[in-house]
Amino acid sequence: MAGQGTQVYEALALPDEALAHGGTEILRAGVIDGELYVTARRAFKDPAKWGDVLADIARRLALIYSAEDTELTEAEILIDIAEAIAADLGAKKVREKPKAAKRQSSRRPIKSVKRTSPKTKSVKRKTKRSKR
Repeated sequence: MAGQGTQVYEALALPDEALAHGGTEILRAGVIDGELYVTARRAFKDPAKWGDVLADIARRLALIYSAEDTELTEAEILIDIAEAIAADLGAKKVREKPKAAKRQSSRRPIKSVKRTSPKTKSVKRKTKRSKR
């Protein structure tokens, strides 16, 4: 029984797949008194693999936010997340968001570059929503 003044930590439930099939938790994050706390396992030989994991987490967060009552699309939310990450890591802003009048620009679109690493295996990605 919690005593008077005891705070409760609201942890997330484990995914049904983890309970059924097992697995290894590699990352846990929580906010306590406005401060981020992270516990992580050194899960990959190549630390760059964390970029793939964090990108997948960003995609899943964009999906969660877009499913809620919002005016933004999943793609717009993902761009906002990616821009915030880049800014927080100190990246210089590459381009300004286009204004409504300048959307029909003659500039060529930027080609995306696919980064692959022969030393890492791909992370299995599922986009199923948890059953609640």
